[in-house]
Amino acid sequence: MLGSTIINRRQHVGLQKLSALAGITHSSLGPHKKYKFIQDDRSGESALVCSCFRILENLELTCAVGQLVYQTIQVHQKVYHTGSGCLLFLAGAWSRVALECLQRGISVAHIISAMSEGLDICFDVCRKFNISTEGFGAEQSQSSKVTSQDLGLQVSKKLTMEGSQAWTGLKGNTRDALKTLNACGQKKIRLSRHFCEAKSENISNELEEHQPKHPDIKYISERLSHGCVDAMNLVFEASRTQSNSIQQDTSCPTFDITKVMTCVLPGLPEEQACVTPGCILLLSAEQASVAHHLKDQLLKVVLINGDLSFNYSHLGFKRPTGIQRVSEETALSSSSKEEDWMEKVVMLLLNLEVDLILVSGLVSEKVIQRCSRHHILALEKVNVSVLKGLADASGAVPVTYATQLSKHCVGAGVKVAIWRDLSSYERKPSIAVNISTGVNSKLVTVVLTSCIEGKLQALEDQFWACAYRLHLALKEKALLPGAGVTEMLCIHHLQKQAERDSSQQTKEAAVANPYRSVVLHLMADGLIDYLSTVMVNTGKFSKVQAWTAVSQQLQACNQSPGVLSKFSELFLEAEKEGRAMSLPVKSPDAPSTNVFDNLSVKQEAWRKASDLVFLVLQTDAEVITGIDQKTEAAQGNLTLL
Repeated sequence: MLGSTIINRRQHVGLQKLSALAGITHSSLGPHKKYKFIQDDRSGESALVCSCFRILENLELTCAVGQLVYQTIQVHQKVYHTGSGCLLFLAGAWSRVALECLQRGISVAHIISAMSEGLDICFDVCRKFNISTEGFGAEQSQSSKVTSQDLGLQVSKKLTMEGSQAWTGLKGNTRDALKTLNACGQKKIRLSRHFCEAKSENISNELEEHQPKHPDIKYISERLSHGCVDAMNLVFEASRTQSNSIQQDTSCPTFDITKVMTCVLPGLPEEQACVTPGCILLLSAEQASVAHHLKDQLLKVVLINGDLSFNYSHLGFKRPTGIQRVSEETALSSSSKEEDWMEKVVMLLLNLEVDLILVSGLVSEKVIQRCSRHHILALEKVNVSVLKGLADASGAVPVTYATQLSKHCVGAGVKVAIWRDLSSYERKPSIAVNISTGVNSKLVTVVLTSCIEGKLQALEDQFWACAYRLHLALKEKALLPGAGVTEMLCIHHLQKQAERDSSQQTKEAAVANPYRSVVLHLMADGLIDYLSTVMVNTGKFSKVQAWTAVSQQLQACNQSPGVLSKFSELFLEAEKEGRAMSLPVKSPDAPSTNVFDNLSVKQEAWRKASDLVFLVLQTDAEVITGIDQKTEAAQGNLTLL
């Protein structure tokens, strides 16, 4: 590493751990995910998982790299709810690229520089080949005569024309990429496990200045299902229910994901999953009698953002742990204080004539019992977004503590209806109620069911993944060709640039990074490994067959018209057999495909994967070689948070 002093020559253990950890989740890639049982040897409990995020969540990751990976995946999952498998796989693949480069004697600075330029090439591919969703699906009838082969021919012509222009442009872009490096030629890496959410680059095509045409949500959702057809059907139904509730046409691109919630019901067949307006919540047998008493009435409601209990304190007011308080206060006096608090709260609720309490956190059992005696229904674990929706519709003002309630905090016009009696499906009696505010409300509940209780978490994850794909597609108004086509384009561009660097290495590029062609070739191999692994998961290819198929398509990319279209059909063969569908794409730049990917999800997955590799690579190098604190250049390479 530049500006460092050699201490010893140990292996880069961090990169090896990152590669090994990524290998655990290979079965969760692509639309054909495999379920896994993870069992705790100590407790004997087990979990049924089929996604990268849930696998990591149920593992005991004790090493620093494991914690770093899990927190990175957690942040990505919280924002996008999809793409975590791609992120971790490429982090493992590109960590092997870094290890291979180190074994060849390439410095850390040159590895980071070349991989950063490779990532820029991939982003440039996304910039050129993304598809605008304006009027997407609306012209399907007019474009029905456009065949997949015709569109593939257009793509091949586009790639051929780029032979003399795009690579020259990339030559110029090399100078721009070098500007991102510091004086030592090394990209600055934030040494922190907390990755900030980088704003997605605006790589969508600029919309023409005319009246925009609304895309067909049904058409888009079908092509973003990624194998989860049932889940995406529920997403589309939720979108249509929202549009109907505010009296809008279903083709209007509106899908407010903050007004959508899920309710899981074990014991029912999966075919009984449904979408219903309002907020579905489960009640115990004790609360069922109160719900029957209040049903079909216009109720007064209060909203509490927190727990409804005597000991609850807002996060900002919690006392530090590990401190013992010396006091003569007895348990009896503490119980007396809790009783006084409860009496005060109940009296306040009665004075305000409150019928319904919705709490985002937990409600103590004593409070539920006391409220039930006065026919007040207290419900816990209500989503904060649902509270906000009910607040907008009813006029209620959410508070943190029940003692803060006053007249202007009480909302009105809320109804409680008995949605379903679940006594025959549950071990203990319970019912499901629907809380709604009537018209002009976009609150929607998706009820997910399964006879296998351990599968409910996976079904819920699949629903939210589909929901966020559709939400992001409508928000960004751009999509990428799916079914491996975008990755194929990136591989093609990386290999072409590497070949050009090898044959026509300029003096400027040679001085800046003489190993760029090697690194770009290895990065392309990492993407080939990703595509072949997804193909293996379909069950129709071995690893060798998949790798060979990808390599053959790449070799024919410049000569055979429609080769990318044929590859997408090969990629999707196991998922949709016998279905020949043409893609009515308005832009001739985009390849023909029946599946699409979200632009920002793919971009952020690639970016976070490279950030992980760079961080572990640089940290490993510092542990192995040490930092010469006397060298100003070494200190300038770091940004400590």
